[in-house]
Amino acid sequence: MHALLILDMQIGLFHGPDKPWAGEALLNTLNNLLSKARQAGAPIFLARHIGPPGSPFEQGSPLTQLVQELVLRGDEVIFEKSRPNAFVMTDLAERLQACGAQGVIIAGMKTQYCVDSTCRAARDLGFDGVLIADGHTCSDTPALNAEHIVAHHNATLAGPFCRVIQAEDWRF
Repeated sequence: MHALLILDMQIGLFHGPDKPWAGEALLNTLNNLLSKARQAGAPIFLARHIGPPGSPFEQGSPLTQLVQELVLRGDEVIFEKSRPNAFVMTDLAERLQACGAQGVIIAGMKTQYCVDSTCRAARDLGFDGVLIADGHTCSDTPALNAEHIVAHHNATLAGPFCRVIQAEDWRF
């Protein structure tokens, strides 16, 4: 069984000044994944990134709250993390093992930070990591536009670090 892990779909990142690429499409993809996970009885985890005290993303900041566009039912496990890798300094690995998940479906934000770090870590920890190719995004940077960052990470992570699959092709 695979659990669904959605990273950092927070007000401050999604609705912040640097708009994510293809944000509306991402929301549709994530809500479809949530629905498919529920229908299959797969565990659902959502991470919220928390910054240091005094930062815009400090614990309790409204910017750390999950976006309301996600269709949540209250049966999801929502946890806080303070590092890009969602496994570091959290109990995510233990929770996945406790619910019998051999793999984790990874989606959310931001591609080159938390999505990348978590994909790489999942395999190191013995989980079958699956990145949803059309299930993650970021904002443009001075070096690359977001569409190219997403494409680059899908190509780079596929194989050595995780499987990369389109959302419509994934079955829980």
